[in-house]
Amino acid sequence: MSDDAARLDEAAAELLALPPARFTAARNERAAAAGGALGRGIAKLRKPTVAAWAVNLLVVDGQLGEAVELSRALHEAQDDLDAAELARLGRQRRQLVAALARRAADLAAEAGTPLSAAVTDAVEKTVNAAVVDATVAAVVLTGRLVAAIDLADLDASALGAAVAGSVPAAAPAPAPPDDLAARRARKAAERAVREAERAQADAEREKAAADKRLATARERADRLRERVDGLRADLRRAEAEATEAEGTVAEHEKTQRDAAVAARDAARARERAEAARDAGADA
Repeated sequence: MSDDAARLDEAAAELLALPPARFTAARNERAAAAGGALGRGIAKLRKPTVAAWAVNLLVVDGQLGEAVELSRALHEAQDDLDAAELARLGRQRRQLVAALARRAADLAAEAGTPLSAAVTDAVEKTVNAAVVDATVAAVVLTGRLVAAIDLADLDASALGAAVAGSVPAAAPAPAPPDDLAARRARKAAERAVREAERAQADAEREKAAADKRLATARERADRLRERVDGLRADLRRAEAEATEAEGTVAEHEKTQRDAAVAARDAARARERAEAARDAGADA
């Protein structure tokens, strides 16, 4: 590899670890500063997808490289494992891939770009491809991805287009591990699985707590709704009683007015009678 190619790969790895929103300006500034053929090569670098950028962060973080080495060590040991053990290792691999995808999402959020569910799924597929395929692992571990990788759609041209700069060959398979290396690999695998299991347990506990809070909130809402319904029924009854009472008041007011008129008429009649009596007495 020429010096310019190596320098282009180095620049690409640095630029592609930046948040996508900063990539274009940083690339153009780097290209202008480099000048010449290297500058032209940097200027042609494509902006990464958010999923590819998140995987690059995971490579910089170092955990993806450890996972790939672990996967290789476990692959070497498969010939001596029974079906039950292979199934267990398969579950461990899936848990490890999921844990790494969550770590990538955490790193992206810390960098100010939270991942959507669709992007997180693309990250997980890319991590899985790197763990199970040595050729993909070599490309992903450059930290120069510009596009996510899905084993279901993988071909040579797609793999080359997914990486900026030079396309590495598949890393050679590791030498058969000695007992100490095998034990270390096993412990690393068990540690990764425990971490994944703890993360799963934490998520399940949080879900259970959320379910409990939701049930409590629903129960309180039901009680309040029943109370509101009862108050509305009381209000309707009170309004009906108030209407009836107002009718009674109107009746009593009419009776009172009639009585007042009758009393007034009676008083006038009495006055006329008294006047007539007094007039008769004077005669």
